[in-house]
Amino acid sequence: MRKQLLFCALIAGCSSSSQQTPPSTAASAATSAVASASDPIAVAVASPTRSPENRLRDVYRHPTETLRFFGVTPTQNVVELWPGRGWYTEILAPLVREQGKLTAVAASGQYLPPYKEFLAKQPALYDRVQVVEVQPPATLSLGPDGSADVVLTFRNLHGWVTGGYAQPLHEAIFRVLKPGGVYGVVEHRAKAGTSAEESAKSGYISEEAAIQMATAAGFVLEEKAEINANPKDTKDYANGVWALPPSLRGGDADREKFVAIGESDRMTLRFRKPQ
Repeated sequence: MRKQLLFCALIAGCSSSSQQTPPSTAASAATSAVASASDPIAVAVASPTRSPENRLRDVYRHPTETLRFFGVTPTQNVVELWPGRGWYTEILAPLVREQGKLTAVAASGQYLPPYKEFLAKQPALYDRVQVVEVQPPATLSLGPDGSADVVLTFRNLHGWVTGGYAQPLHEAIFRVLKPGGVYGVVEHRAKAGTSAEESAKSGYISEEAAIQMATAAGFVLEEKAEINANPKDTKDYANGVWALPPSLRGGDADREKFVAIGESDRMTLRFRKPQ
């Protein structure tokens, strides 16, 4: 706890030798530091070890609220699926480093080498992250059965659908979780009633389709949240979801329009494996 307080105080900032902080401001900062120290997720999100580029995405991705919604704690065995270039790993790895465990499951291919390079750059933070490589649909073991407290995936369902292994992967997620464990999903949200196979080509999946995949594997939908919703996203772009930030696949064409929209409209779903 003392380490967390010190870490949080450093994040909040303290007076420099060249400028004195007013007593009222210092007291406010100290109060804020103590309050934040009781929330390890907030501490991890506020960490100065995160890259400035990734922190800019917080306004769209709401990591503190999202991880709270999924019930992530520092003592859990967390599995992150398809971690990309480590945006959420940057938060999760320090969060569970001392008392829990983070396993990153990635498919063989173009994204795995950059992810490993990302981990190697800061071994003091990421040397305990276990990387599991799978080759779907042939190999989909995410870890020992009943070993994970939480499995998380961020913006990956559409790729699983286009890859043709969404359902067997959901069954593997169900197996790796402990009874009562949580499966947390954030995904680009397609318009209601759209076919998963069609919408996935544009990077979107409907809530109905996402729920069907999980419940067919045995999960129970526990709660939905609008934490990552964006009503500005009309979901009808020639370049699909990749027209929006951060990809901006269209380059300068309508760039200002897409920047003004922001990142995609996203569903946030919490499922639970029955006891």
